[in-house]
Amino acid sequence: MVIALKSLTKFFVNLKSSKIFVREFLFLTIGILLTTSIFLSLSFTEIISLFFLLIIFTFFTINSLGKKRNKELSDIKTIINAIRKNKFKSPEEIKLDKQLVELEGEIKSMFLRTQNDIANLKKLERVRTEFLGNVSHELRTPIFAIQGYLETLLNGAIEDNKVNRNFLEKANHHTNNLNTLLNELIDISMIESGQMNMSFRYFDIAEYLEQICNDLKPIAEEKNLELILHPIKDGLQLFGDKVRLKQVLVNLIQNSIKYTENGKVEVLVEEIKKFGRIIVKDTGFGISDSDLDRIFERFYRVDKDRSRAVGGTGLGLAIVKHIIEAHGSRMEVKSKVGSGSEFSFLLKK
Repeated sequence: MVIALKSLTKFFVNLKSSKIFVREFLFLTIGILLTTSIFLSLSFTEIISLFFLLIIFTFFTINSLGKKRNKELSDIKTIINAIRKNKFKSPEEIKLDKQLVELEGEIKSMFLRTQNDIANLKKLERVRTEFLGNVSHELRTPIFAIQGYLETLLNGAIEDNKVNRNFLEKANHHTNNLNTLLNELIDISMIESGQMNMSFRYFDIAEYLEQICNDLKPIAEEKNLELILHPIKDGLQLFGDKVRLKQVLVNLIQNSIKYTENGKVEVLVEEIKKFGRIIVKDTGFGISDSDLDRIFERFYRVDKDRSRAVGGTGLGLAIVKHIIEAHGSRMEVKSKVGSGSEFSFLLKK
């Protein structure tokens, strides 16, 4: 009895699943019945018998279709649940019936997108964790230094004329570093959230670069370096945000000065069809191939000891990269250890 009830239940479940086919099968049954009756001249009794036979055949056919459809739906649900629980390692493990080959392809594509999303989320979480750790470390260094100098002064050193001014100057230096770090963190946040306003316009690049180089020449001269601005075609105008581009160029030139002990730092502009390529190159320490792909990451330093000695937050080149990308361009770097580096980017003429 129980088995019969279960079978009957399955039968009605299958019928329910295939109800979309009922109308078509009923029309087909009636069509067969009418055609057969007309061509074979069947009696009323024969027509009724044939009708019931066709109805039984139709319901069993529909039941079979429903059973097949339920199996396909069950397979699809199983696969989707397995994808949700991350049980598949590759799309080749996903298999459906041959009749569902197109759907199989779509599910495989969905699986790949899901895997990529998961990988990106893990990467973002790792980057976020590293970023928070780096920020904590970078903030801790100047704060501890300032705290140490102030505590020493408060414990009596403020009365010692040999050290009090020196300690205050050092505390002030670390305060400036802290301020720079916070400003650059704000810049990074604004750029990545799309809240940084950009003002694009054409401007005279020769006059613009001359002013920047004149401002930075004293820093180069302190290290006995030449800061050379090569001649630029008169009237050459490039398109960009002057304020943000100054931030880029000051960072690039200052970096070149910091990491060059002997020789020169050069700034030049090359015309390339509809673009002008701004180049900053030096005769400094250079960058190894293994570091080139990472120098634009936040807080990444090629030589941590040397970087801390010359100052900097490790955010400068990350900001440079974002600003140049906001101009629809990209940073290009050429470098050889011991021979110097060349940073460049394109702007529209």
